[in-house]
Amino acid sequence: MGPVTAGVLQLLALTGALALVHVPLGTYMARVYSAKRHLRAERWIYRGIGADPDIEMTWPAYLRGILAFSAAGVLFLYLLQRLQGVLPGSLGFSSVSPAQSFDTAVSFVTNTNWQSYSGEQTMGHVVQTAGLAVQNFVSAAVGMAVAVALVRGFARSRTGELGNFWADLVRGTLRILVPIAALAAVVLVACGAIQNFSGIHEVGQFTGGSKQWNGGAVASQEAIKELGTNGGGYFNANSAHPFENPTPFTNLLEIFLILVIPFSLTRTFGVLVGSVKQGYAILATMATIWLGFAALMMWTEFAHHGPALQAAGGAMEGKEVRFGIGGSSIFAVSTTLTSTGAVDSFHSSFTGLGGGITLLGMMLGEIAPGGVGSGLYGMLIMAVIAVFIAGLMVGRTPEYLGKKIGAREMKLAAAYILITPALVLVLTAASMALPTPPHSMLNPGAHGFSEVLYAFTSASNNNGSAFAGLNANTDWFNTMTGLAMLFGRFLPMVFVLALAGSLAGQTPVPATAGTLRTEKPLFAGLLVGAILIITGLTYFPALALGPLAEGLA
Repeated sequence: MGPVTAGVLQLLALTGALALVHVPLGTYMARVYSAKRHLRAERWIYRGIGADPDIEMTWPAYLRGILAFSAAGVLFLYLLQRLQGVLPGSLGFSSVSPAQSFDTAVSFVTNTNWQSYSGEQTMGHVVQTAGLAVQNFVSAAVGMAVAVALVRGFARSRTGELGNFWADLVRGTLRILVPIAALAAVVLVACGAIQNFSGIHEVGQFTGGSKQWNGGAVASQEAIKELGTNGGGYFNANSAHPFENPTPFTNLLEIFLILVIPFSLTRTFGVLVGSVKQGYAILATMATIWLGFAALMMWTEFAHHGPALQAAGGAMEGKEVRFGIGGSSIFAVSTTLTSTGAVDSFHSSFTGLGGGITLLGMMLGEIAPGGVGSGLYGMLIMAVIAVFIAGLMVGRTPEYLGKKIGAREMKLAAAYILITPALVLVLTAASMALPTPPHSMLNPGAHGFSEVLYAFTSASNNNGSAFAGLNANTDWFNTMTGLAMLFGRFLPMVFVLALAGSLAGQTPVPATAGTLRTEKPLFAGLLVGAILIITGLTYFPALALGPLAEGLA
């Protein structure tokens, strides 16, 4: 079997597995978020944190809950890293520096998992399991809660209430993320991923001497890292490391975990708004972009330009032989079209155009299918904009799911789509203009510029992957990427929840013969076009200076 055929078969198998679980998982998640009863374990948690899960919240109250919970998470994780030197199970590692502690704490709380450190040389067992792994669960649950709040905004009428944040947070964690992650961790252990709390020990004999490795609760963290679209690796090599991702089967399983909740949430959306066809329209949009990017990535990486690539059967630099070009390409597309950031190959070693595809995937806003929760609410914001564009074309007041899209709604949607590009472009420009930050670039020219552009695109979109040629462990990059992650995570949530509150307060508009049928393929096509055009107009000049210039050179 040739490598191209193997890559295509992997893509088909992955698509089939996602289609198989789409309906049951999506329906189950809809039941979780609409259930009236609380589990006993959930009631214990509510009593412990002093929350009443039955009190409905307006959007400002919902937002305050998110910000308070996230601020507490940043503070706890920061202190845990600063105190690592005196904690048990630290493996002898010293406390993490203040700038890096801040950057890492913000990174994991915002579901970014940007890492400017080597995990096996910096973080002990306590920080990894009690700090980073816990945030992998709850940061994902926060994103899902915001998505559900926006869906309730479409589904409800004449009310300002969007549900209860604490109930949504706890249910998403205990009823969805924990069971699936536990099952996935067992499968990963069975397939060779490690799960222990061993210390540092010498391994083998290599050129220049033996190497030191430490164990860890890797399989359990790997499972939620992918399922929660987090992405932070236990080891510096991330999912290219055999302890995290040992076989081609586990590689495909990890891609499945990355995509399963974001794709299935479209079914949840359809069930909660009372029209599964609306969910299928959103699903079709996401799937079209994801499949298109995966096919384009495999084409660029399999192209045989030059004798070295012909001999290897494609661009194998920076890729694991056990995964090949096909598996690495699907993983790269899936991790950058979601907010995962995990890598099983080094994106900096991709072809110029291949690296540009990973960049563009993040620049779309990571909405195809996007992160857990963030992908759905990002896509719904784009749907609002597409409806508005369609309304301008026919001279009719735009409506989506029976809700009028007026001036207030459009201002909130426009603010949402502008905040992330502003962070990316301004911080990239500042890094290139100041005298010190460019010294962190490993490569000169267009590729070096792409390293900086990739870093701030990844941080602002809460992705977390890197081009790996940039030394980001400096005060400038630790601080600026930390701020980019904070603003890129929570400012969009402000606009999403405000939009949800505005929609929930409206009286539904009855459908007429002139109403745009947003469940039809025509609207899905319009939505795909709007996403690509808006992103292209925003980022094309920066892409032209980086990956396009390199790819066409």
